[in-house]
Amino acid sequence: MNTDLTDAEWALVANLFERGGQRGAPPRFARRLMVSACCYALRTGCAWRLLPKSFPPWQAVYKSFKRWAEAGTFEAMHDRLRQQWRDRVGKAPEPKAAIIDAQSTQHAPRRQHRLRRRQEGIGRKRHLVVDTLGLLLAVTITAASVQDRDAAAEVVAQACTKFPGMKKLYADGAYGGKCAQAIERTHGISVEVVRRPGNRSAVTWQDAQQPLWPEVVPKGFVVQAKRWVVERTHAWNERSRRLMNHHDRSTWAPTAWVWLAEARILATRLAT
Repeated sequence: MNTDLTDAEWALVANLFERGGQRGAPPRFARRLMVSACCYALRTGCAWRLLPKSFPPWQAVYKSFKRWAEAGTFEAMHDRLRQQWRDRVGKAPEPKAAIIDAQSTQHAPRRQHRLRRRQEGIGRKRHLVVDTLGLLLAVTITAASVQDRDAAAEVVAQACTKFPGMKKLYADGAYGGKCAQAIERTHGISVEVVRRPGNRSAVTWQDAQQPLWPEVVPKGFVVQAKRWVVERTHAWNERSRRLMNHHDRSTWAPTAWVWLAEARILATRLAT
């Protein structure tokens, strides 16, 4: 399968999944094959029951995926690869600046969960904090009806706990005002709200003496400083069909899928 881990990729993370030195019977299925099956489900978006016969039984794969997700193995996998990639491109091991943003995705259709979808809105929302390279630092999942500013506290707290040296956070207008002030007061970091050029809703100071030549507002798509980095991360995630819709009823599984998707990208980069 094109989604299978290569020898070079598996060598980077093998010890996170192997049970070296532990007692008990040896594993029935190779851990590398189990991880590759998870990567296949992530990339194709197929149901667990539709895994190809070349992989272990779907029940065994799902059980391993759940155990690794609850143990934070996929997050540890990503954190290791992120640090290696930052070292390769000449960045410090821990980031000093980060960008926050959220993205809404729809629920997969389920008749028996209409009430839950009405309560949560049209789907769920992924809240990401990434570094200036677009690499994931923290992620939380909420209902789509939750405002970005209301969910910012939890995901920023996760990022600051993992990286206490973070000093700067870039955000869009949804995190401005009291939300930005609360983050600065709680975590002691500076929040810079990057607003869209010519946005009439933005609060700006007006000088009494107007300039002779008014500022020309660009038309069409405008690249916004720093914010395009996290938008690119959203695009990376959407390459995985499993992340285009929320198929899982649980809240832990969507988070694990994001960590695995980002780790899979880094593994390919480092092994190339």
